[in-house]
Amino acid sequence: MGHIVLHFLTPGLVALLFFRKRWLKVWMIMGATMLVDLDHLLATPIFDPNRCSIGFHPLHSYLAIGVYVLLLFAPKLRIISLGLVIHMALDYLDCLL
Repeated sequence: MGHIVLHFLTPGLVALLFFRKRWLKVWMIMGATMLVDLDHLLATPIFDPNRCSIGFHPLHSYLAIGVYVLLLFAPKLRIISLGLVIHMALDYLDCLL
């Protein structure tokens, strides 16, 4: 439960700190990047508390993460990419813990 909360609080904090004038819009866009977890529906079982999603699910693959990082350099996609990178970092942190 705490992991899911972090997926929404962390982008909100980043939005407040770095995009103050439009923080709500930025937070909502980054919140929408949580849809990347739809790739979990391809796994059997869909939820396994002991499985690390990084490197397992297609949208959590190292190749996909590399694309998300590269998209940070595309100004029009930067907020979406930032949301995805934050998501992957939090998932990686979950794998470590």
